[in-house]
Amino acid sequence: MDRYEEDFKRLKDLGFQLELRMQFDLFPEEMREQLNKQFKNEDGLDKFVKDLPSFHRDYQKWYSESLAIVRQLIPDRVNDFTALYEVPKGRKDIKFGNYVIHDYLQGLRVSDSWGEVKVDTTAALPQFRIQRNIFESSEQRFKSSLFEILSLVQADLLDDEIDAARVLLKNKFTRAAGAVAGVVLESHLKAVCGNHAIKIVKQNPTISVLNDLLKDNNIIDVSQWRFIQHLGDIRNLCDHKKAADPTSDQVQDLIDGVAKISKTVS
Repeated sequence: MDRYEEDFKRLKDLGFQLELRMQFDLFPEEMREQLNKQFKNEDGLDKFVKDLPSFHRDYQKWYSESLAIVRQLIPDRVNDFTALYEVPKGRKDIKFGNYVIHDYLQGLRVSDSWGEVKVDTTAALPQFRIQRNIFESSEQRFKSSLFEILSLVQADLLDDEIDAARVLLKNKFTRAAGAVAGVVLESHLKAVCGNHAIKIVKQNPTISVLNDLLKDNNIIDVSQWRFIQHLGDIRNLCDHKKAADPTSDQVQDLIDGVAKISKTVS
């Protein structure tokens, strides 16, 4: 998820920088006057402008990657997104409202019969701003989609591990079955803490520590907390060699309990 979020942020930042570059290309004096106060000297401003991406070189990469995200996450906005770049079919007269980014990349200007400019490249700036806004509107859907994918993958992995614990118990490997179920429970509780942005201070937190964190942050109620505490006690029987071995019934309760918690606590 972090990698995908970094990719989205990279495109978002690139879009912002491309708009700044377009503004500097279109209104150099106004932009320098506006930003001059933010820099100690002209050299700092010159370096800032120099480090901005080239709109004519880097826009196509931004457009292609952003279009793929828009198509995937908000497909109903694809036509709106592409229409701001592509030349409209059957366009006979170029006006401020139908000037597109493709025209800007070609440096297209429209003059009347007296040679006076009717539409110039500044018409592309509001078009690109709208395009950026469409792309950025997909951010929330992007994050929720990643969360859905992660949740599905985690659920599948937990189910596989629980099935493995059931097979071990069926073949009389009682302690091993309980240990596997305990790992599943611990992993799930960590994931739930992550889902709710609960900070885990201890480097290797136990089921008890995670259980307390969830209760203290009102993610689970007291009855759920007691139930998880009971499962943690059985898990400890399986992990630590003591006078009494865990019984098959206890481990069965542990496995069934972990399966229940994984479906009801999220």
